[in-house]
Amino acid sequence: MNIDEAKALERACLLNLYTPIRMPMVIARGEGARLWDTEGREYLDFVSGGRAVTGLGHCHPKVVEAIRQQAGKLIHVSNDFFSEPQLLLAQRLSELFGGRCFFCNSGAEAVEAAIKLARKHAYKAVGPDKHHVITVLRSFHGRTMGALAATGQPKYQQAFQPLPAGFVHVPFNDVAALEAAVDARTCAVMLEPILGESGVYPATAEYLAAARRLCDTHRAVLIFDEVQTGLGRTGKMFAYQHYDVEPDVMALAKGLGGGVPIGAMLAREPVASSFEPGDHASTFGGSPLPAAVAVAVLDAIRDENLLARAAAIGERLAEGLKVIQEKTPLVTEVRARGLMIAVDLARPVAARAKAECLARGLLLITVGDQMLRLLPPMVLSKEQADRGLAILAEVLEALGRD
Repeated sequence: MNIDEAKALERACLLNLYTPIRMPMVIARGEGARLWDTEGREYLDFVSGGRAVTGLGHCHPKVVEAIRQQAGKLIHVSNDFFSEPQLLLAQRLSELFGGRCFFCNSGAEAVEAAIKLARKHAYKAVGPDKHHVITVLRSFHGRTMGALAATGQPKYQQAFQPLPAGFVHVPFNDVAALEAAVDARTCAVMLEPILGESGVYPATAEYLAAARRLCDTHRAVLIFDEVQTGLGRTGKMFAYQHYDVEPDVMALAKGLGGGVPIGAMLAREPVASSFEPGDHASTFGGSPLPAAVAVAVLDAIRDENLLARAAAIGERLAEGLKVIQEKTPLVTEVRARGLMIAVDLARPVAARAKAECLARGLLLITVGDQMLRLLPPMVLSKEQADRGLAILAEVLEALGRD
């Protein structure tokens, strides 16, 4: 299928939701940090399949083998039954986090489950008036109605009013604003340790410490949305491990399934026990196939020392980008934590930079008109990192001279 055929089928058969952001190629196959389109062109993937999903790269051998073996035994049973892959995955995640698990299919679903759990916990402990959820401006928590209400970006919300009530948005990293917002009505504070979709902005240690203190004082639940930051992307298994702060509840997805859809909400006691049978459920949540794949993902992260690799390759990319920044005034700032990287530009040429990189075989994404975002997989080699940096240097220095 060529790109013209793909566009024709999209117009005829798909809702018009992705047209502005689709890259002009039809992807046929992938391996590690590389993709190939149906015309045989090769690309270096600095977006992990798009939006930080394939943290192990494409078609990692452990993922492929887990799919092959599990698909030959049992693909799906609902939560009316026990299945070994689900229980093994729950055990592994519980060992890593120290709590218990609920499985679903996406990050938005994990966030929805976290919101419901926090409200149920507050309802049991205090009553229905304790239902406010504090989140931050520029945050992104998903596009289902509850997650959308939590998201601190009005541009995503305007056409879908009225959204669920009880969500309060405050400026990120502003301790005084957070202190003013959290009160007796607050059931939860929900934060991304690093704002991802809005441009890789890490929380300060003081801010997360204040969130923990305020939640403890007001009997509220501290939720960390680690849908994008979790599973090794920042150089640690979870981004909160860069800080001396631990949440009560955490949402995971994206990298957990190595490309297979799965999400998880993890909760520590006493919050975890607030959910009772019938409070929440998911037909496909923790189904044998995605659960077996997620176990393989965790195995690969451990066995291949990918946390250290993500930290080292992320540092190599960040340092290389800062060298580019020194050479061209077009680059005004580089922000990085592991393999979450943003490059701010002095002029609105992000789309041009993306297109020029694409023409040279490098895939990246933009945030607005003046920011590039890089989310490469943890299996990226030094040679591939350097190749990507060389392409970025060529493109950004050329645009800087225009």
